[in-house]
Amino acid sequence: MTDEQILDMLADQSQAERGFRMLMEKYQERLYWHIRRMVVTHEDANDVLQNCLVKVFRGISRFQGKSSLYTWLYRIATNEAITFLKKQKKHSAASFHDEANTLENQLVADPFFDEDEIQLKLRKALDELPEKQRIVFNMRYYDEMSYNDMSEVLGTSVGALKASYHHAAKKIEHYLKNN
Repeated sequence: MTDEQILDMLADQSQAERGFRMLMEKYQERLYWHIRRMVVTHEDANDVLQNCLVKVFRGISRFQGKSSLYTWLYRIATNEAITFLKKQKKHSAASFHDEANTLENQLVADPFFDEDEIQLKLRKALDELPEKQRIVFNMRYYDEMSYNDMSEVLGTSVGALKASYHHAAKKIEHYLKNN
């Protein structure tokens, strides 16, 4: 089903629920993995995804079609994940070292995390990046988004995104060589 068909269904009160189910079928998994790479644990990713879907459902009538539906959804998911991370950072009184150890233990113990050693190292390297660079790297490397789509989602220029990605890649390379 096309995005236009889904949007038409969502606009029709009698088909809105079915339209939302179709939207979720099409995008829920991609949004989940986009969020998951940002917030790490399965439970947190599910919580953020649910918040994202509620926002989408409540705000779909305000979607103006200036960007693709996919881009609009990713922007909401990204913003929800960033909001979650900021709240989590505020409430956390643990030291950075304690957080890093906890994160590593969560990743290894997480039944949804099935990665080999190099992927675990990459995950640790990503966690060392500043938030903006981590988001840009995830969107480009894992989600294979174009810089133009990323620009729409993040509201940042293509040039700035390319620079962020380059800096992130260099920092990851340095981390992998030295750890």
